[in-house]
Amino acid sequence: MFEEIQTILIEELGVPAELITPDAEFVNDLKLNSLELADLVVMCEERFEVEIEEQDIHSLLCISDLVEYLESKQE
Repeated sequence: MFEEIQTILIEELGVPAELITPDAEFVNDLKLNSLELADLVVMCEERFEVEIEEQDIHSLLCISDLVEYLESKQE
């Protein structure tokens, strides 16, 4: 799942591959703005066929948070 999120970040949002680690924070490390974060949420919802609750988005600070959240939604 990490690899698929990595692909989205690189191909769709233009994030340099060398910045992408499991602990990379979306805002502080990857420099995503609020629109890019919203795009990432939508792309993950479509790719993984889950719904990311609006109230949960603010707790997803880094890539590993997102991976864990998506894995829990798929179970």
